[in-house]
Amino acid sequence: MSDDVNTVKYDESKIQTLSSLDHIRLRTGMYIGRLGDGSTYEDGIYILLKEIVDNSIDEYIEGFGKKIIIDIEGTKVSVRDFGRGIPLGKVVDCVSIINTGGKFNSDVFQFSVGLNGVGTKAVNALSESYMVRSVREEKYREVIFSKGKLLEDRSGTTKDPDGTYTEFVPDAEIFKEFEFNFDFITKRLYYYAFLNKGLKIYFNNEKIVSSGGLLDLLTEQVEYPLYEPIYYCSNSLEFVFTHIDSYGESYYSFVNGQYTNDGGTHQSAFREAILKAVNEYGKKLYEAKDVRDGIVGAIAVKVRNPIFESQTKNKLGNTEIKSKIISEVKDFLIDFFYKHPEAAESIFLKIALNEKIRKELKAVQQEAKELSKKTSIRIPKLKDCKYHFNEVPTGRKKELWRGDESVIFLTEGDSAAGSMISSRDVETQAIFALRGKPLNVLGLKRDVIYKNEEFYNIIKTMNIEDGTDNLRYSKIIIATDSDPDGLHIRNLLLTFFLHFYESLILKGHIYILETPLFRVRNKKETVYCYNENEKTSAVKKLGADPEVTRFKGLGEISPKEFGRFIGPDMRLIQVSVEHLKDIPDTLEFYMGKNTPDRKSYIMENLDRIEETV
Repeated sequence: MSDDVNTVKYDESKIQTLSSLDHIRLRTGMYIGRLGDGSTYEDGIYILLKEIVDNSIDEYIEGFGKKIIIDIEGTKVSVRDFGRGIPLGKVVDCVSIINTGGKFNSDVFQFSVGLNGVGTKAVNALSESYMVRSVREEKYREVIFSKGKLLEDRSGTTKDPDGTYTEFVPDAEIFKEFEFNFDFITKRLYYYAFLNKGLKIYFNNEKIVSSGGLLDLLTEQVEYPLYEPIYYCSNSLEFVFTHIDSYGESYYSFVNGQYTNDGGTHQSAFREAILKAVNEYGKKLYEAKDVRDGIVGAIAVKVRNPIFESQTKNKLGNTEIKSKIISEVKDFLIDFFYKHPEAAESIFLKIALNEKIRKELKAVQQEAKELSKKTSIRIPKLKDCKYHFNEVPTGRKKELWRGDESVIFLTEGDSAAGSMISSRDVETQAIFALRGKPLNVLGLKRDVIYKNEEFYNIIKTMNIEDGTDNLRYSKIIIATDSDPDGLHIRNLLLTFFLHFYESLILKGHIYILETPLFRVRNKKETVYCYNENEKTSAVKKLGADPEVTRFKGLGEISPKEFGRFIGPDMRLIQVSVEHLKDIPDTLEFYMGKNTPDRKSYIMENLDRIEETV
């Protein structure tokens, strides 16, 4: 037998049974998705916080406790609600035994997000310290864990009001280096407030509250609506929408207080209902695109048994709720149109404009398609991957599907693309090489997409020509050099997406790849550094005059090295927008004609850079 063959004996002694909390620690990604460092919304530390806050929100939804206090100091997080408190005899079980909790009982929790009994247990297992104190009727029980292991359990009497206090510190062994971004957290907490009118949330002493619900959310996002937003609220459904002078459609959707980033059946039912109402009131079959283009809306539903397509609850899958939502939304809108004909008129004027633009584009689109057929059957400069975000198989093949992991890198030129192609995961990573600097589309009409070969190939590659519902990649990653040309290309691409496909950014699909600026090494160790501070630390660590290489472009990083920078731990910056209404002014400032304000801004920041060098 060859010496290379593994001769380790496989018998009963090799079979292991892990406790549920040990399994969470070993297979963290199954429970909270990516770990991350706190630089994006979906990083694990925010999932931990969300799981705790969700429980407090559930108490409010059921009518208990009107205030939640959240504090973060360094890496320590605390959440205090004033609900019913966990039943004292079951505190340990509820935070340490999977599939244990009160939310399986619909008599106690009718509308809850956390229905699988995993959330708080994951926080417990993934925290180096975890403490829960439950107060009920002047009695308390307090338990302290470390990495899922019970350390202390005490109880007694107290004058504190009923409710639950949770305190945790994410485990540094699992979350290597991280930092909470308070802006991310504040934005999510405002979502909670919009969805729960009257709830008072205090985050590091800042009061967050909403009296208008989703209407407040839309008012915050939209500065110049074409008509006053149409708002509706019932026991299990709330929605609001208006049209703006923009391309595409944008929605904020929620289920039982959970932000469903990728929408789902409730959002698709909402869109369908608007179309049906417009058609019925207008007594005409309008094109869906003409009705929806320019819509900004929000919908929140309460569902007794929500089915989500992943543990992180980004997309709702319940099909039985569609007909009820369609009926309720449509009936309200038709009645609203008859009672408010001025709003209806504004909508139909927008539809007529959309129809005119669509028909003008039709000839340009056809010409672009014909040209595309003549030049190449395949899209030039694209190296595609095997799995795609919008191609979900059925049956047993679904178990092997990796479409949620699919990404496309928009990279700068053939040199960088060459290194990435050699080191990529061919199943989930596609590469699109740009030919140079894209066109600045600010102020241009949509026909430019079809007249510009590069942009047309991009939208064909991503399958977003007819909207973003069939997007082929979960993440669109801009990978350019860190020099002025690379940063300019990045801004031109962001301008393109913000101008024509802003919903891709609102849904969190656009990212920027961070690659190292420096390589510091000696004969024993190599350290890759992403900024000057990291380089200084690395030089100090390695000592004795190590070799320092400055990467001027992505093409200078060898394929062997590049693999680690686009692997599971690649560093990404998620592109996000705080308020839709800020987009036009921001684009005009950075990408519009040169102005004295922009010149002053550049000179001021150049001065600051010179002061730090």
